[in-house]
Parts: sequence; structure tokens; C-alpha cells
Amino acid sequence: MAISVTPGVAFIVHHVLKLGLPSALFGISLQSLSNRSLLNCTIPTWTVVSGSVLFVPTLSFLYIVYKRFDDKLRAARSGARLPNTIEGKYIGNVDVLATMRRLWDTGYTADGLMDYVGGSEPVINMRILWSDMFMTVWPDHIKLILATDFQNYEKGSRFQGSMASVLGYGVFNSDGDMWKFHRSMTRPFFTRDRISDFDLFDRHTTTVFAIIKERMRNGYAIDFQDLMSRFTLDSASEFLFGHNLHSLSASIPYPHNASYIPPESITPQAARANKFAAAFLEAQEAISSRERYGWIWPLMEIWEDKTKKPMEIVRAYLDPIIQDAMEKKKATSTDTAMEEKKDAAHVEEGESLIDHLVSQSSGDLNIMIAGRDTTASTLTFIIYFLAMYPAVHIRLRDEVLAKVGPTRRPNYDDIREMKYLRAVINETLRLFPVVPFNTRQSIHATIWPSPDPTKKPIYVPAGTKTPYSVFVMHRRKDLWGPDAEEFDPDRFLDERLKKYLMKNSFIFLPFNAGPRICLGQQFAYNEISFLLIRFMQQFTAVTLDEMASPPEAKPPKHWAEGVGRKTIEKVYPRSHLTMYAQGGLWVKMTEAEATSG
Repeated sequence: MAISVTPGVAFIVHHVLKLGLPSALFGISLQSLSNRSLLNCTIPTWTVVSGSVLFVPTLSFLYIVYKRFDDKLRAARSGARLPNTIEGKYIGNVDVLATMRRLWDTGYTADGLMDYVGGSEPVINMRILWSDMFMTVWPDHIKLILATDFQNYEKGSRFQGSMASVLGYGVFNSDGDMWKFHRSMTRPFFTRDRISDFDLFDRHTTTVFAIIKERMRNGYAIDFQDLMSRFTLDSASEFLFGHNLHSLSASIPYPHNASYIPPESITPQAARANKFAAAFLEAQEAISSRERYGWIWPLMEIWEDKTKKPMEIVRAYLDPIIQDAMEKKKATSTDTAMEEKKDAAHVEEGESLIDHLVSQSSGDLNIMIAGRDTTASTLTFIIYFLAMYPAVHIRLRDEVLAKVGPTRRPNYDDIREMKYLRAVINETLRLFPVVPFNTRQSIHATIWPSPDPTKKPIYVPAGTKTPYSVFVMHRRKDLWGPDAEEFDPDRFLDERLKKYLMKNSFIFLPFNAGPRICLGQQFAYNEISFLLIRFMQQFTAVTLDEMASPPEAKPPKHWAEGVGRKTIEKVYPRSHLTMYAQGGLWVKMTEAEATSG
């Protein structure tokens, strides 16, 4: 039986060996010099011991000082400068780390960070535990990272190590040739015909609306976020894997204050799907927490690997699907020679992504996160905004009825022509981008332009972590105008579009950019648009039910004393790898009158 070593134990053993051996060798050397009388005096034992203990810390301190001096020297030689560095009160900026962790648990998204990069200098060196992290929210820097200097940035081994137990080394967690391989495997699935599978969308939206109507007739609010997570899980699993996980067939949660919860049966298949979804969420939260702790994250998992148990559930659910695809592949591979010559870019009719990946000898399944979470998150916050801003709901419904009518199923051309619909989606993605934070690591030393033209450019040493936040960038008033934190879809239609976005398209990056741009971007737009059109046809209004929201879903009272959008929020926005509303989005809806047309 294999012995399982936790990340914390492995980390400690690795560093004890890495740091202990040089110290021991130094002590042995001192003792040897003393014993051989090569010195004119005998070295006391306490000196040998003290020297051994302090040897590595002293070398580390000297390296830190040297590295800092060398970076400044190289920057000066390049006619550049290093960015400002956060200076905490305690060694290694551990107080800054503690503050960031506290704000992550109780604050609004990007609280604390906004204090450092929300002003005129949108780049800062976080430098937690002597590890440089050049956080930027400036579009010209992000453009370099994602597009124009793409080859000089990678995910990096540290990021990959913290994510690997969940994401493996697939398209989201790989670099170089491995990333290119996974990307080429996935790309054929996102042709126009496949991303416009409205039959698939229609099947699942029909189920969604039946569930909503039944709940509304019972007089209870519904957690729309939970419903969208099920909807996107079922549609994504069918689109990607050829298997509907049937999570919509499971009973949906009732409000915490419901006076009566009727007994409902859950099929074994639906129960497994529920368990899978919960485990998948837990695993994502675990790896997200790792990245926030930086290079010391294994010390938070000394007693257990926090991804192990949830991933056992995830694998138990997905492995049979993989096995089924492999057996299917064997059964249909009657001509081995022809199969070996099959072009990786060719996708057979009716072939699911998992079939295609298996046929090309790849097991990249972490694309499920994009297929599920991107759409679920965006739809949740769109409905939230429609409840917050009824006038937007009325205007959007008017456009739907004018373009599509009250009952007709929309097609690709309908979606393309509905400008206000796209503006509502984009404005939601601006304020609540699916992936609010991301990171890369520089391969070679490089230069970033200075946001302030009166200052020197910024020097980025080789091997530097370069995290960036589109969440913060999307809300900068110097990029989007004085109303940047207000929800206003018209900014994508009126003169502000030309004034801000058309001047620099990199101020709006809801789906990343460059070679790593999201392959499923148009699939997400189509799926979101289709469901919203169908929603508008069947419901005339949506309202927040704050009484139905559990305590953890309510924003902390101290937010009202702050500044910006958090002072008016009615939900608790959080993020792991992607954004979500903590505790759910509990709403009630008004059903449209039946129309014969």
C-alpha cells in the first residue's frame, strides 16, 4: 500500500534537507579545522553549533540583500526603475499577508489591493516573504503579458505545483509545448456549428424554467446561482463529455426560513451529481487558497492534502465517463492504420470532447471549469443586476419581444443582432469578470512602460511573479470614466464606447486575450444569450428576496461605511478560481401570461 505524504510534510522534509545539509557540512568543516590544529586556536563547540545554525540564514539574508541591490543596478543600467514595494511593519511583510487574508475572508473583492493599485501607480511589488510579486492592473502591462510579449511569460512551476492536484497539467496549467498540445486538442470543438447547438441549450433551459415555475407557484424563493450551476454543469458535461450529469433532476434547495419543505426523492444518479458538484467546488476553493498563501502554502496542509478527499469524489464520478469513452473508442476502431493517421484537428460527427481527447491520448478534463463556471457566474450576476435595476430588465425584455417575439426560439442571427442584450452581458462581465485575478511569471528580464509618462519605465527581473487583476482594471475611473463602478449597459452603446473602450480594447478582458484567449468565449456568449432570451419571454420581473437569503449571503454591515460599489451591494461577491455569490442568489420571479403566438 502506497504511503501518502501530505504537501506540508513533503515541504518540510524538502527544506530540512535543502537547508540542513549545508549547515551540517559547514559545522563539520569547522570541527575538522579545529581537530586538525590548522588554526592557532581551538574552536569552541558552542561556536561550531551556532555557526552551523546561522550559516544558512546568514547566506539567505546576504542573498536577499544582493538580489535587491542587483535588481536595482540592472534596472538603472536599463534606464528603468523597480516598482514601489509594500513596506509592512514586520519581517517578510507577514503583517501584509495576514491583512490580505483577513480582507479575503471578510472584505469585498480586491479590498486592500485597491489601496495599493487603485490610484495613479497601478503596479506594486507585494513582496510577501521576500518573494517579489509585481501586481499590475494597467492595460499596457497586461497586454504585454498576454499578447505582445506572450513568449516571455509562463504559468511557472510554483503555480503549476499548487494547482496540479486538481487541474493536472492540462490546458489551464501547462506551458510551452504541453500547452500547445492541449490547446490543439480542444480547439476543434469550438467551431460555429458546435458552439451554436441550440437544441442542447433548449433542452436544458426548458428544464430550468419548469423548475422555476414550480417553485414560484409554491410561493418560495429560488437560489438562481444553484440553478445555473446545475444548468451549466448538465449542458457543459453533455457538450464536452457526451454525458448529461442530470444535476437538474435533483431536488433544489429551499430557503433557510422555509416553513415547510416537502419530502422529495433524489435519484441515485442525481445524488451523485450533487456530490460531484460540491466536491468540485471544495477542490477549487482549496487550490485558490494555496495561491493566496504564496510559496509557503504547503505549511497550511501539514496534516492533510485539502484537495485529496474532494478529488476522490470528482475522479470517482468522471473516471467511468473516461472509461466508457475508451471502451467506445476500442469498439469503433476497426481500422487501426486509419486511426493512427487521423488528424488531431478533425472531429467526427457526434464525437464529444472526451471521445476526441481519448482518441488523441489526452486526459485534459479541467476544461470543465471553464464550461461550467464561466456561464453560471455570469448568468448569476446578470439576474442580480436585473433585480437591482428593473428598468434594465424592462428594456431588455422589450428588445427580446421586438426581435424574437414571446415564444419563438432564438437563432444565431437573432443573438448577433441584439445589441442591448450583448451590452447587458458585457457590463456584467466588466463589473464581475469570471476570473478576477490571474498570474504569470516572467522568463527573462524585461521592461514595462510606466503608467506615469514623467517616470522611468519599470524593470521586471527574470523569474518574477506578475499577477494581474481585470476586476480592478475594469473599475478604474481613469480607464472607464467617473461612473466606472456603476452598472450601466449603455456604456457599451453610447459615446463612452468610443471614448474609452475603442481607444484601448485591453481595458476590457473578460475572457483573457492573446494566444491563451478563452476558446469557449463565443460558446459562453451563445449559451448566456439563449437562456436570457428564453427567460425574458417567460418572466416579466425578478426581485431579490433578502429574507430568504441565509446569513452568510448577506454583505457585512461595515461595507456600507466604505466607498465604491460595495456600499450598495445586496449579495456577497466572492471568488475561488472564478467569481460567485456567497450563500447564493435568492430571487422570486413573475411569470408572463401565456401567449398563443
